[in-house]
Amino acid sequence: MSERDVIKETRPRMETVIDDLRRKLATVRTGRAAVSLLDSVMVDYYGTPTSLNQMASVHVPEPQLITVQPWDQTQLGAIERAIRSADLGLNPANDGKVVRVPVPPLTEERRRQLAKQVQEIAEDHRTAVRNLRRDGNDRLKKMLRDKTISEDAEKDGLDEIQKLTNTYIGKVDELAKTKEQEVLSV
Repeated sequence: MSERDVIKETRPRMETVIDDLRRKLATVRTGRAAVSLLDSVMVDYYGTPTSLNQMASVHVPEPQLITVQPWDQTQLGAIERAIRSADLGLNPANDGKVVRVPVPPLTEERRRQLAKQVQEIAEDHRTAVRNLRRDGNDRLKKMLRDKTISEDAEKDGLDEIQKLTNTYIGKVDELAKTKEQEVLSV
C-alpha cells in the first residue's frame, strides 16, 4: 500500500460526507414546499417504521402545498400522525384519499433558527471531513513508522490530504452558505 492508495480511499469518504450534507440540508424548510421536506418522516406501518416515500406518492402541486397519496388508503391516519410528530412545524389535513400538508410561510425568528440549524449541520460535516483527514494522516504516519513509505512520500501524502480537506471544507461552506441564503430570503 502506498500514500496514493490512502489518498484514493480518503477522497470517496469525503465525497460521502458531502452527499450526506446535501441530504440533511434538503430536509431544512425554506418556506417553499419541497418533496424532500418529508424525507425524514417515518410512519408506523403495521408495527414497522417505514419511510414515508416508500409507502406513498409525495407531490408538490403548488408552491405552498405538499400532497401525500398513500398506496394503502388505511394508512392515512398513520401518515398524518407521523408528519405531525416529525416536528417539522407542519399541520397535515386528510380528506379521505390524500393528506394535504400546507407549508406556512416562515417568520423572521423561525428563519434565523433554521439558519442556525444549517450552520450546526455544516459544522458537524466539517468535523467529519477533519476526522477523515486525521484518519488518513494517521495511516500515512503508521506507514512511515513501518518503513513502507519514505519521508518524502509521507510529506507529499500529508500535503495532498490537506488539499483534499481544504477542498471539501470549501464545498461544505459553499453548500451551507447557499442554503442559509435560501432560508433567509423571503
